[in-house]
Amino acid sequence: MRHTLPIVPQFYVTAPQPCPYLDGRVERKLFTALQGDHATALNDALSKQGFRRSQNVLYRPCCANCNLCYSARIKVADFNPSRSQRRVLNKNRSLRRGASTPWATEDQFQLFRSYLDARHAEGGMADMDIFEFAAMIEETPVRSRVVEYRDMPDGTNAPTDLKAVCLTDVLDDGVSLVYSFFDPDLSAQSPGTFMILDHIDIAREAGLPYVYLGYWVPGSAKMAYKSSFEALEVFTGGEWHPLADFETPDLEVDPTEMESISDQVAKIRLPDMAKR
Repeated sequence: MRHTLPIVPQFYVTAPQPCPYLDGRVERKLFTALQGDHATALNDALSKQGFRRSQNVLYRPCCANCNLCYSARIKVADFNPSRSQRRVLNKNRSLRRGASTPWATEDQFQLFRSYLDARHAEGGMADMDIFEFAAMIEETPVRSRVVEYRDMPDGTNAPTDLKAVCLTDVLDDGVSLVYSFFDPDLSAQSPGTFMILDHIDIAREAGLPYVYLGYWVPGSAKMAYKSSFEALEVFTGGEWHPLADFETPDLEVDPTEMESISDQVAKIRLPDMAKR
């Protein structure tokens, strides 16, 4: 008997677990599988509605008494770097970009381990081995690229050491930074900010209007840097709004005022899955 994947995506909710962004809070995620002939169309459509990709899963926070995770993106046409961001570009002027298909390498894994050990030793990814790392990079059912940054100091002819990496999805309206990491010895050069600035250039060169950054969380120090980018938009109330017009909500929310999971799912706009 031939088995086929369901045409209409099925949505599920994770069990509660500690929030990685705000101490003392609990998170849940709404998620669906990303697979089959319609994976690209589904990724494009749900990315516009605050979802993020992790391997072959699309997810979005749906916490019981908190709504402080906002998907964030930069509107490329309206972006101009600040003075401090121009300094970041100058500090990283020796880095050269190279993009390839999503294939994990030993160099990437060693850089990834150095990054985690220095900056996220207690995080959820701290125990990842090379096989799990390869799965994170390579298990993608959509158009993805590995963007590497290698050092090419003045006076040299070819890039040398690997300094930073970003796993990037190419959407129909932008590029999405799925996960990035860098040499912790370069922290003073703000390579994370540099990679975002470079992806703005990538999107501009490709004629794509947005750069998707993942989640911005008011009150989370580790996410505060995203608000420093001009022309940032956040997804709330089913629409994208400029951060400049955004009013930070109360940190505590009455659970009875939160939208039910079924209502959230009902409002998701799906692509025409009948098209081939």
